[in-house]
Amino acid sequence: MIIVTRPGVTEDEIDQIRERVEAMGLRTHISRGVARVIIGCIGDEERLRHLPLLRFPGVEAVHPVLKPYKLASREFAAASTTVPLGPVQVGGAEFVVVAGPCSVETEETTLATARFVASRGARGFRGGAFKPRTSPYSFRGLGQEGLAILAQARRESGLPVVTEVMDPRQVELVAEYADALQIGSRNMQNFPLLSEVGRTRRPVLLKRGMWATVTDLLLAAEYVMAQGNLQVILCERGIRTFETATRNTFDLAAIPVLKRETHLPVLADPSHGGGRRDLVPPLSFAAAAAGADGLLVEVHPRPEEAWSDGEQSLDFGEFGALMDGLAPFVAAAGRRLAQGPPQAAPPADGGSRVSAE
Repeated sequence: MIIVTRPGVTEDEIDQIRERVEAMGLRTHISRGVARVIIGCIGDEERLRHLPLLRFPGVEAVHPVLKPYKLASREFAAASTTVPLGPVQVGGAEFVVVAGPCSVETEETTLATARFVASRGARGFRGGAFKPRTSPYSFRGLGQEGLAILAQARRESGLPVVTEVMDPRQVELVAEYADALQIGSRNMQNFPLLSEVGRTRRPVLLKRGMWATVTDLLLAAEYVMAQGNLQVILCERGIRTFETATRNTFDLAAIPVLKRETHLPVLADPSHGGGRRDLVPPLSFAAAAAGADGLLVEVHPRPEEAWSDGEQSLDFGEFGALMDGLAPFVAAAGRRLAQGPPQAAPPADGGSRVSAE
């Protein structure tokens, strides 16, 4: 249930509403818009049935939230949410590109990639220290050694780090190094993992499961948010269908659907969406035009030598061309694209984070 306040509601009136709702055993969440405040009520709404909420000073309307996801629904927020990724806000006016290798391989290739993508306007650096692989004999990441390399890459490039966490037991360790915790496609419905990252103070990048509906994705986000972490970024990365021409079927329509259904920011992953490097630019342009808040792109200095996903990774020249080609699509969508290297900034939440120094 959401309570919509009148314009000019006072803080005392908001506090009175919250106190009465919480006295009935529900939790409240405040979302402030330009003219109104929305008070979300989380819990057994039957307890509020006989509470005369419309009689409270400052209350304009009361609406039930009929969707199975409450915190993630657009009705629950007075405005679209922006999520901090280092010094930038994902979901704001800037179209945010997060780029880097599929997996952290060596210090040399990782640092070279971080420096280059930063110079071409990337605002985040991606790379897997722990990798879920279909075959147990494939390279599955460097683990904590890879996390240390990512910390070094952040120090040299100024880019905040996004990296995957695969196990609830890894969350505390990965959160010491990462600026944002990625939940991969295979773990989208790993509910203990979702709950654990929800207890952290780190932003969470949640990728759509390859088998998942839009509702499934939003309910997964709800698991994170229900633990108190509202800093969730959604990612459309393609789904499995009967089509074999591409690695996955990139669900372009999911982007405007998500922008309608939720207040959370949405990134697109054209690398996994197509599975081939030649498909990355057109899928990126389409995602920008469809309203995505940014991209998650795989980049490697020598894709033919990459230890994983080389066939869908851009080399440096291709990434530079992508960033040049993106500009008119981003502008047409009413956004701006960053140019040049970023300014380094401390973690947005002020929490601890391992430095490479």
